[in-house]
Amino acid sequence: MNIDGTTMYLLDNGQLLEAYKHFGAHVVKDDKHNIIGVRFTTYAPNARIASVVGDFNQWDTRTHTMEKIDDAGVYSIYIEGLNEWERYKYCFVTNENETIFKSDPYAFFSDYRSETSSKTYDIDGYDWHDQAYMSHRKERDFNKEPMSIYEMHFGSWMRKPDGSFNKYNELVDLLIPYLKANGFTHVEVLPLAEHPLDESWGYQATGYYSATSRFGVPKDLFYLIDRLHQENIGIILDWVPSHISKDAHGLYKFDGSYLYEYSDDSIRENKVWGTVNLDLGKGVARSYLLSNARFWMDYFHIDGFRIDAVSNILYYLGDETKGINSGALDFLKTLSHTVKAYDSSVLLFAEDSSTFANLTKLVQEGGVGFDYKWNMGWMNDTLKYFEKDPVHRKYHHNLINFAMVYHHSERFILALSHDEVVHGKKSLVEKMPGDYWQKFANYRLLIGLQMTHPGKKLIFMGGEFGHMHEWKDTSELDWNLYDYPTHQKANLFFKDMLNVYHNNPCLYELDYSERGFRWIDSNNAEQSIFSFIRYDQSGGFCLVILNMTPVVYHNYRLGVPKRGQYEEILNSDLLKYEGSNTYNGIDPESQNEPVHGFEQSIQIVVAPLAIQIFKLRK
Repeated sequence: MNIDGTTMYLLDNGQLLEAYKHFGAHVVKDDKHNIIGVRFTTYAPNARIASVVGDFNQWDTRTHTMEKIDDAGVYSIYIEGLNEWERYKYCFVTNENETIFKSDPYAFFSDYRSETSSKTYDIDGYDWHDQAYMSHRKERDFNKEPMSIYEMHFGSWMRKPDGSFNKYNELVDLLIPYLKANGFTHVEVLPLAEHPLDESWGYQATGYYSATSRFGVPKDLFYLIDRLHQENIGIILDWVPSHISKDAHGLYKFDGSYLYEYSDDSIRENKVWGTVNLDLGKGVARSYLLSNARFWMDYFHIDGFRIDAVSNILYYLGDETKGINSGALDFLKTLSHTVKAYDSSVLLFAEDSSTFANLTKLVQEGGVGFDYKWNMGWMNDTLKYFEKDPVHRKYHHNLINFAMVYHHSERFILALSHDEVVHGKKSLVEKMPGDYWQKFANYRLLIGLQMTHPGKKLIFMGGEFGHMHEWKDTSELDWNLYDYPTHQKANLFFKDMLNVYHNNPCLYELDYSERGFRWIDSNNAEQSIFSFIRYDQSGGFCLVILNMTPVVYHNYRLGVPKRGQYEEILNSDLLKYEGSNTYNGIDPESQNEPVHGFEQSIQIVVAPLAIQIFKLRK
C-alpha cells in the first residue's frame, strides 16, 4: 500500500487504474509467506472518524480506529494477527455526526448473503494453466471468427438435488462438457459482483471487486475460468457501471455523502429499478470502475465485458429527451481506451436500446470504442414477427428484411437474451403460434434465421433445447425436458445448426462487410419467403431460404450466382428434427433460366416453416 500525492491526484482525476492495490483489505505475509496480519485502507472524505470492526474485536468501534494518512480522506490501519476469512466492516462517524457501517467497496470476498460483511481474503497465488489460450487470444480476429455465446445465470442453470447452488469449481465438470457438446465458443455470465438480493440477478451490486460468495470463493472461479480457457471457451462478464444498489451497507452514500453518485436527485434516483446512478463524470467513480475492469482482466482472465444499460449511461436516466450525458459518454470512451491499452484482445459489448451512432467505431475515428453492440432492433422485430400467425406474416414482411438496411452501421450481436424470456414474455417456443408441431417448427426457423443472418450469436440458457416455461431465477432449468423426444430433437437441430455455422466460413467471415451478404429475394411477402446469399472471403457462398408459412412449395425457382449442382446441407424440416420430412432428395442442378437477377437458377422443394441451406458442390 502506497498512498501519496500522485496516487490521490490520479484517484481524483479518474486515472488511478489499479486502485485495488491501494485500497481494501490486503493480507501481509512474512518471509515464509505466512499471513501475519491485514492492512485496511479506505477513502472516506466525509468521515470524521473511521474504524474497522469485526468478529476479531466484537464489533467494537473504539478498538481499531484508523489513522488518517491523507488530508483528502484516506484512512488506514494494520492489524497484526488477523488471517483470511475475517468478517469486517468500516464504521464511519460522518461530518454530520451520523454513525454508519459499510462493507468494503474494494473487498476481495464477502460474507454469504443475507449477511453483509466483507471478508479478508488472499487473492494472490493461483497457478494458472491457460497460457496457450491467452497467448493465442491476442492473435485472433474475432470479427472473422464464428462466435456463439451461451448466456447463463449460475444460480438457476443447474442446482444440486437439495436445491442449493453449485459452486464455481463444481460447475466445471457440468458446464464445460455441455458447452462443448452444443458448440458454444463463449459463455456469458449474468453479473458476478456481490449483490444482496437474488432477484436482482446481480444487476444491483454492492461489491464490485468481490465475486459473489453464493457460488464459492474467488479462486474456485479462477479454476472454472482456467478450465474453460483450456477447452478454448471464452468467458464474458456482465458488468454494470451505470447504477448501484441502495442497500445501506453498500457503495450508496458510502461515507455519508454522495461520494460516487450524482448529488442531483433528479438524475441520481433511478426509480424504475429502485437504484441510484453513479456519476461517471466524477474522478473517484471513474477510478473505482476503471480499476475494477482491470481487476477482472488481471485476476480472472476475463475475455470480455458486456456493459449493461448503455442507454442509461449515454442519456440521463436513459431518456433521450434529457440530452446526452457527456461525462458518462467520455467515461465509456475512456473505458475502451483503458481496456484496450491493457489487453486489446479483451472485448467490449454494448447492451444498448438506443440509436446512438458509432458505438462500435474506434474512439480515434469518432466512435465510442465498443467491439460489438447488441442488435435490440433485430431482436424486437424478429420476435414480433414470429409471434404472428403465419397467415398474417405477409403483412409484416419488413420486420425481417429491415435489419439489413442498417446492419452495416455497427458490428452487431444477434441476442436472444434472458430479458426476452422472463416477466410474462414466455419462452422462445411458447411465443410461437400454432399447435405443438408448429411451435417447434417456428422455433427451429427462428434459430436458423439467427444463425444465418449476419452478426455474432447469443442465446440464453434453455433456448438450446426448446425450454417450455419462461426463465425462473429461483430454480434450475427444466432438465427433465431432455427425456422427451421433441426436446431431444430440438437440441439436435440446434447442435446441427451451430455445426453448420461453425464449419462454413460464408456464415461468419464477412459478418461486417457488405461483400458478405446479398439478398436473392427480400420482397416475396405474398409467400412469406426470404432468400439470401452469404459469402466468405474467398468467394465461396451459401444459399439460405426461409419459408415462414406451413405451405409446401414444389418446383420453386431460386436464382443462384454460379452454374453447378447444389447440395442441401441443412433442412430444419427433416424427420430427425420432428419435421414433416419435406426435402430435396436429388441435388438440384442449375439451369439457364434467369430469375431474381441471376442468369442461373435451381428448382427446389421448399419445406414448410423451415430453413434450408444449399452449397455449390465442387
